[in-house]
Amino acid sequence: MTTANPLHYLSEQIETWRQGGTFPRLRVLESACEPVARFDGREVINLASNNYLGLADHPKLIEAAVKATRKYGAGSGAVRTISGTMSIHMELELRIAQFKNTEACVVFQSGFAANAGTVAAILTPEDHIISDALNHASIIDGCKLSKAKIHVFPHKDTDAAAKILDDLSSAAGRKLLITDGVFSMDGDIGPLPALVEAAERHGAIMMIDDAHSSGVLGRNGRGTVDHFGLHGRVDIQVGTLSKAIGVLGGYVCGSKDLIEFLYRRARPFLFSTSHPPGVAAACLAAFQILEDEPERIEKLWDNTRYFKAAVTNAGFDTGDSETPITPIMVGDAKTAHAFSTGLFDNGLLATGIGFPTVPEGKARIRTIVTATHTREMLDRAAEILTRTAKSMGILAS
Repeated sequence: MTTANPLHYLSEQIETWRQGGTFPRLRVLESACEPVARFDGREVINLASNNYLGLADHPKLIEAAVKATRKYGAGSGAVRTISGTMSIHMELELRIAQFKNTEACVVFQSGFAANAGTVAAILTPEDHIISDALNHASIIDGCKLSKAKIHVFPHKDTDAAAKILDDLSSAAGRKLLITDGVFSMDGDIGPLPALVEAAERHGAIMMIDDAHSSGVLGRNGRGTVDHFGLHGRVDIQVGTLSKAIGVLGGYVCGSKDLIEFLYRRARPFLFSTSHPPGVAAACLAAFQILEDEPERIEKLWDNTRYFKAAVTNAGFDTGDSETPITPIMVGDAKTAHAFSTGLFDNGLLATGIGFPTVPEGKARIRTIVTATHTREMLDRAAEILTRTAKSMGILAS
């Protein structure tokens, strides 16, 4: 007797996505992650990576990774709490803490694990979380895992966040106010000063996810806290090693007690094998480049301003973007994915983003320029965007 496939409903859902034009294929990178890279057998301008400073294939990072691999091996062999804490891991954590001007740091296997693991570890069902409506999925999942009571305020509405804290003033439990530093889909900057003031007035824990502002905002890329001059007033800073740093991982910075607690209670840290030594070494090299080559960040911002001007002058709506993340607003998800395909066919990789990553009706092409794009590349990218949009009726001819 033939047994029915118990996962048939997944096939049905996939077919629904295909029929609706919202099932984009995975593009396969066949070269280093560079401003012009090889995907699916062809060279295209790459506006789809988070490699803000072009460090992913920097010779100094490669050299550091190779040297550490030869010295320590390809892997650590265990989780951090058993035998997987290597001297190079401790060196990296100390380096990041110094860079972020905090007492201590813990490195996680990913930024997602850092966010989700931290929120879930430090709160209980009796506690309260006040969270921006557009916070990253890793924050949302961490909030759910904590089982704390979740209160969502409208995007960047600091008055609404403060009112929630006011309303909770007599409620039992701790309060955590949490926001992205730069919002990953819209490219706007979180209103950290007003949120910090609200947290301080109510004795709430203040937490920020600086994934897309690390290496982008602040002195030498120190992030949103430095950008706004709020050192010592944000209790928990989350960052990533996978974007501007160019390698892999995430981290949490804060007090020594916070980090000691996470060492012992953050489940992704406790139950995941530690980073290969080559990864840690490459990250260390990247932080040194941030200190030594601030001109990379200046170039990133020069390119950002140049590209934004080009696409807005062409008639595109870039939403509320203030950073190198520049969405090209389309609206309909099917149209956004078709637009992305058309761009690729014309020599540009820029990803279509739709629900559930962004709300229904707010699909877009997300573009990110880097410090290593040339003006010629950006001119060509803007021309491809404009020509393809006109051919599809997205922009008037």
